[in-house]
Amino acid sequence: MTDKEIIDRIQYLKKEKNAVILAHYYTRPEIQDIADYLGDSLGLSQEVAKTDADIIVFCGVHFMAETAAIISPNKKVLIPARFAGCSLAESITGYDLREWKKANPAGVVVSYVNTTAEVKAWTDICCTSANALQVVESIPSDKKILFVPDKNLGAWIMKKTGREMELWAGDCCVHERITTEMVLEKSKEYPDADILIHPESNCSHDDRILNLPQAYMYSTAGMVKHAAKSPKKQFIIATELGTIHKLQKDSPNKEFILIYPQTICGQMKKVTLQNTLEALEKEQYVVEIAEDIREKALKPIERMLEIC
Repeated sequence: MTDKEIIDRIQYLKKEKNAVILAHYYTRPEIQDIADYLGDSLGLSQEVAKTDADIIVFCGVHFMAETAAIISPNKKVLIPARFAGCSLAESITGYDLREWKKANPAGVVVSYVNTTAEVKAWTDICCTSANALQVVESIPSDKKILFVPDKNLGAWIMKKTGREMELWAGDCCVHERITTEMVLEKSKEYPDADILIHPESNCSHDDRILNLPQAYMYSTAGMVKHAAKSPKKQFIIATELGTIHKLQKDSPNKEFILIYPQTICGQMKKVTLQNTLEALEKEQYVVEIAEDIREKALKPIERMLEIC
C-alpha cells in the first residue's frame, strides 16, 4: 500500500470505530499530520480526559499511552509501537519511591508525567514541563520534596522557585545531549534569533543560559506558541527534531535552527503509518493497567490537572 492508501484506510477506520489519534510532537511528520490532536504531555493528558472516542490510538511512547489508560479506563487505549520506551520513565521504579516514602513519611513526591503507572501510584502529585513551576509552588514550604525522575527539569525548577528539592538522577537521553556550549555557540552564530530551550536539557539550569536575554525555557507546546506569536524571523530550537515540523507548518516564513543534528528520539520514531494502521485494524496493542494501580496513579494526575 502507498502512504496515501494507508492514510485513507486509517481515516475510514477512525470513523467506523469511533477512534481518535493522539500524537506527540516528537513523532514522525506523517504521524503528526494524521493526528486528531497533536500536543505535548500536558496537552495530551488534557485531551484524553475530555475525548468521547471509544478507542484512543496513542502515537507516542509507552508511559504516555499508560497515562491515557489511567485517565480513561472505559476506553480502549492502543499503542502502535508496543516497545517504544523512554529513558526517563525507565530510570525509576515504584519500589524506589516506596523506599523513599518509608524514610520520609511526611515528604511529598512530585513525579514528572514521564513515568510509569507504577511510579505514579507512589506519587503525591504529577507535573509536566508546562506546569512544573505551578505544581511545586503549590506545595507547602515546610514539606520535603522528592522530584523524579528528571534531574535537569528539577534543577531548573529549583533555580526558578528557590525551593530546595531532592532530585532523582534520571534524564532524557535526547535532551541530556543539549549542552551550554552548544547554545552559546549557536547564539553567536545567530545573534538575532530567539533561543527556545526545553527544561529537560542539560543546560537548563546554567546561569550562563538563564542570563541570556534571548533564551526562553518552554515546554514543547510553549515553543510552538512563542514562535507563532513572535515578530522574530529566526529561532534556535533546543529540543527534539520532530518539533520543527509543527513549527514550520504554523510559521512557514520563519527559520528554525535545530540546536544539534542528533536531537532525535528513536523511540518516538518507532511509530509509523503502517503500525498505526495495524493498531486500528487489529485493535492492538491494548494498554492494560491493574485496577488497584490505576486508581492510585489517577490521584496525582487529577491533582495536577486541577492546578493547570
